[in-house]
Amino acid sequence: MGLNIKNSRQGFTFIEVLVGTFLILVVFLGIVGAYRLGIQALNLSKNRIAAAAIAGGRIEMIRSLAYHEVGTLAAKLPFSKGVLDSSTTTVRNGVEFEIQTEVKFISDDADGTGENDDCDLDYKKAQVKVIWTTMFGGEVKLVTDVAPKSLIEEINSCVSQPAGLLSVEVFDAFGSWGAERGAPLIEIFDPVTDDLVDFFEPLGGKHNFPLAPGNYRAVVSKSGYSAERTYSIDEIAIPAKPNPTVFENKSTNISFSIDKTSSFSVDTLSTWGTDSFYDSFNDESKISATSSVVVADGEVNLFSDPEIGYVDSGFVISKTISPFKLAQWSEFLWNDFKESATTTVSYQALYYGGTDWLVIPDEDLAGNESGFVDSPVSLIGLATTTYPEIRVKAILSTSDASTTPAVYSWQVSWTAGIATPIGNAEFTLQGDKLLGYDSDEEPVYKYSVVHLSDSNGRKDIPGLEWDSYTFSVDPESGLDLVGIVPSEHPIGLPPDSSIDVSLYLDSQDSLLLSVQDSITLEPVFSGEARLYNTGLNYDKVQYTDKKGQTYFVPLEPAVYDLEVSSAGYSSVLTSVSVSGAKTKTINLERVE
Repeated sequence: MGLNIKNSRQGFTFIEVLVGTFLILVVFLGIVGAYRLGIQALNLSKNRIAAAAIAGGRIEMIRSLAYHEVGTLAAKLPFSKGVLDSSTTTVRNGVEFEIQTEVKFISDDADGTGENDDCDLDYKKAQVKVIWTTMFGGEVKLVTDVAPKSLIEEINSCVSQPAGLLSVEVFDAFGSWGAERGAPLIEIFDPVTDDLVDFFEPLGGKHNFPLAPGNYRAVVSKSGYSAERTYSIDEIAIPAKPNPTVFENKSTNISFSIDKTSSFSVDTLSTWGTDSFYDSFNDESKISATSSVVVADGEVNLFSDPEIGYVDSGFVISKTISPFKLAQWSEFLWNDFKESATTTVSYQALYYGGTDWLVIPDEDLAGNESGFVDSPVSLIGLATTTYPEIRVKAILSTSDASTTPAVYSWQVSWTAGIATPIGNAEFTLQGDKLLGYDSDEEPVYKYSVVHLSDSNGRKDIPGLEWDSYTFSVDPESGLDLVGIVPSEHPIGLPPDSSIDVSLYLDSQDSLLLSVQDSITLEPVFSGEARLYNTGLNYDKVQYTDKKGQTYFVPLEPAVYDLEVSSAGYSSVLTSVSVSGAKTKTINLERVE
């Protein structure tokens, strides 16, 4: 009996070869990358050591010079003239290094200043910076102080470079500057060329600048803080803080006040608005009483018995409608369905008579006692003092047990003394602080800006300096500023604070538009409303807020075209006559 042995050979598939090759490449490239990084780090270290040696040698050379020689060629105050090049190059190990030298005079309060000092150029601060610009460039910087050996050497500096002193001190809003505030930036400019002459960030808020005699512009700033500067007479005819003049061997003192900035959050609002009560009958949360009806799935129907069918009548009564700051009742409207031959629905308005809710008599609301069947019903004639709150009632009836009327929604609207946002309203914000006076001796305010609220009647104004601010509205805009909250005006704005401000505006003619769903009567948010009149050259598009409202103001008395649209609804094109404070409600029908 023989054995049949089948030989087999094993090998790598093409995919296995690719995977193996990829892994080898990853490892190899990692090794190469690490090697290159090591070489680069080594070169960086070598260059830094070379730069440090060059800078150190330059510092030692400066220390070996005579005091009057320590400086750079053609330097101007606050920098010292001397024998050194401000910039030169050298090569070490095949790498080019740039050597930058800067020597600045320092005025020290301990040595006296201005008339109390024979020379304000008390000593020199020399800085050497060595830079290389290879692939991994860098720099090394060394600084040393060089002091005169005698008063004669110090005075000779003032003879060769006549100097005066500009002493700048910075305060906060309370007249001090603590080290906890950090260092403000003080910049000195040539007002003719706008070149930066010198700058410093003193932790204590004060610094002395040795400068050549002449005029300068001083600017003080700090991130998150207000800024202050001086002005020339070319900028402001009579500046409150003029550009300082530095005189030879004299001290010119100037001070600034800066502090953390603040902000206003401004709402532009009308003094009145419309509001409403509505119920689309998804539940019974807005119902106070029912009888022989069923409220479910957005409908009110008569109760149905499986054996006898629908009952012949029933009713539903809303919860109490108690408007806030009621100014005037507007209207009562509803959506229902009825078979005219067999079913009816009538509506009534009720008032509280002390012990029960009663039907408002016809003498105050004509037709109410027998019930209304046609929507809408005007409620404008209802006296708000007699009827500060109401309820509404629907009476459903049928003469056919197989059919029932249905009520889908109802709404009561009113005008109230409540704020309504006014979008795109223009107002002016002006501070009390002055920069000076113009050629007509009219004041030039540090802050006076015209702002525009957004489409929601909101404007946030950050970065304001502490000051007393006045809000105003241009009478020619068609708007009147009739109220401000906070009521104290001007409004004092402290440092590092935020204040909410409500500006109440009014106009002789305006349109408050409400847009709602035609079935549920719920407001339509972000509906687009275009109001236009070509003869008046008026064409504006606004969007409804969460209450489904938008306010067009100011307007001229006229008939306007109105287009209203929203996603998921059929557009409406109509006209509206505006005279006085006009309100209009647009019902949008859903697209099936």
